[in-house]
Amino acid sequence: MATLPSVSYSITVRLELDGHGAAVGSLTTAAEHVGGVITALDVASAGHERLRIDVTCAARDTDHAQAIVDALGAIEGVTVHKVSDRTFLLHLGGKIEMKSKVPLRNRDELSMAYTPGVARVSQAIAANPDDARRLTVKRNSVAVVTDGSAVLGLGNIGPQAAMPVMEGKSALFKRFADIDAWPIALDTQDVDEIVRTVQLMAPGFGGINLEDISAPRCFEVEERLRDLLDIPVFHDDQHGTAIVVLAALRNALRVLGKDLGGVRIAMSGAGAAGTAILKLLMHAGAEHIVVCDVHGAVHSGRGDLDPNLAWIAENTNPDGYTGDLRGAVRGADVFIGVSAPNVLEGPDVAEMNDDSIIFALANPDPEVDPEVAHLHASVVATGRSDYPNQINNVLVFPGVFRGLLDAQSDHVDADMMVAAAKALADVVTDEELGPHYIIPSVFQPDLAQQVAASVREAALREQARRAERPAGGGRARPQR
Repeated sequence: MATLPSVSYSITVRLELDGHGAAVGSLTTAAEHVGGVITALDVASAGHERLRIDVTCAARDTDHAQAIVDALGAIEGVTVHKVSDRTFLLHLGGKIEMKSKVPLRNRDELSMAYTPGVARVSQAIAANPDDARRLTVKRNSVAVVTDGSAVLGLGNIGPQAAMPVMEGKSALFKRFADIDAWPIALDTQDVDEIVRTVQLMAPGFGGINLEDISAPRCFEVEERLRDLLDIPVFHDDQHGTAIVVLAALRNALRVLGKDLGGVRIAMSGAGAAGTAILKLLMHAGAEHIVVCDVHGAVHSGRGDLDPNLAWIAENTNPDGYTGDLRGAVRGADVFIGVSAPNVLEGPDVAEMNDDSIIFALANPDPEVDPEVAHLHASVVATGRSDYPNQINNVLVFPGVFRGLLDAQSDHVDADMMVAAAKALADVVTDEELGPHYIIPSVFQPDLAQQVAASVREAALREQARRAERPAGGGRARPQR
């Protein structure tokens, strides 16, 4: 699949050239000849005979960026002085920082923020630990925790290489929900060590966002931490993806006048994201689902079922289908892929039911070429930013945690996730809704706030239900 020039491979080339007008025009011609897209030409300095210019250009990848530099340098009279990768420049020194919220301008302010005044606040929290949510950063803080084992599409690259992603996630928390998030990269991939480490540091946080931990270990890490901690534990690779998929599917079905409980769904991918999507769709009312992995349909007769696959086999595929993905897609209304690129072709999706829906979410190369999918399906979504209907977790995780923190919730459950999906879907008005607009932009005003409000209400309803239950009949408060 051809990739278009992108700002993620944007470069700035500082070069010197003759000062006559035609020389500047030759820069644009040379870059465009090799497929580059110049987005800015800035004069850094000018003399009588020579100009020093910064040329900013989008490329497809690093090799393409070098080809653009070579083309510019080959112009007669042009000297290339320096090439800067704008993405690397943005990361110099990291993307986040810590700032004090209170002034420390004199002795009085220092005495209240630190010793001796702070001792009184510490004593109050010692007497009533719940006050930590009111009197410390715990009220508005989330730990973004990874072991570096499943980073984006890069795989097991380790904790240090994962840090730029965790920093980016923390920056998004602040930008979209004003949450103070802290990147935590753990130098272990042992489940027991991860669980114990997060348990020990949890008192300083109001929520835990697990990130880029590979399956199947991520299931155990999340389950154990949810049992141990009295703050929400949310694995965004699973549940963030699931919420956005449910929201997008709700709106796609609105476009086509179909009902979630009545459509036949074929899924490709039974890992962390696929399992979470499956469970949330079922909780929201989906009934007819066949899940496929690399070995074909998941069914009870397979001899290679781990606990996760065994659960899928027991709760899906009511007709006992035993074939491959292509057969599962035949006659389906919806295809959802969170697996690998190019596992389906045009003739496969052509055999789906009329007014079909295709969510091909493998990134950067989807399960089926989006251009081909559009020929056969009424609604198409991908994980890519260069096609309509991008399924992107940033649409929900800031708002989900904002709502959980505002409600001072001690957990997150499927009802809260469905509430988040409904709020996200409802951001798209009836006037806006269409095949190419089933999910809003992340920059939609008040998006995170609307998701947060719905999650907060769902969390408070759950708290009220627990308060009304007879003694001994409710959810036990987790112990550390």
